[in-house]
Amino acid sequence: MRRVAVIDYGMGNLRSVSKALEAVAGDLTIEVTSDAARIQTASHVVFPGVGAIRDCVAELKRLQLDNVIRNIINNGTPVLGICLGMQALLSYSEENNGTEGLNIIEGKVRHFNINPTVNDAHFKVPHIGWNQVHQTSAHPLWHNIEQDSRFYFVHSYFVDPENADVTAATTAYPDDFTSAIHKNNVFAVQFHPEKSQHAGLQLLENFLKWDGKS
Repeated sequence: MRRVAVIDYGMGNLRSVSKALEAVAGDLTIEVTSDAARIQTASHVVFPGVGAIRDCVAELKRLQLDNVIRNIINNGTPVLGICLGMQALLSYSEENNGTEGLNIIEGKVRHFNINPTVNDAHFKVPHIGWNQVHQTSAHPLWHNIEQDSRFYFVHSYFVDPENADVTAATTAYPDDFTSAIHKNNVFAVQFHPEKSQHAGLQLLENFLKWDGKS
């Protein structure tokens, strides 16, 4: 039986992610685990996360999961990064006075530069709530998701990939930022699909059906 591993390094909303996956999994088994062997033998891997990136990277290294993530990506396993899990894939983050990421996708994680005396009061940091996601590339994970569908966000930092070709979607707040990225067998989103109702469940279902090829 095929199995989906949700990486547990102590910093993800694991229950809500696993429950959302179970809702669309069909005959797939959903397993929350920090066991390297279980992660490396899963058919699909979800890399969630909430909190500070410095703590995220430190825990991944302590548990030796940073290399596990690199191994499964190199082996072609479909991987879905969510929120902090997306940001950790990049090279560097401005958070915590500067933190090195996993450098799987080249680029930086930047803080929203929103001045309340210049920008509309609606645009506050952190960016919390529903916002439109504009698909900028065709990808299997967008199957049956309408253009500019709304997803749920909670974040103060956003990814700025070095190569614009990896951007899969953008969101305006108030300027456009990259809200989804893709590279080979990796797809990652800044929003929380597990909190995004129908569109979020559709994205998770698409991921579980994905073979890791664009």
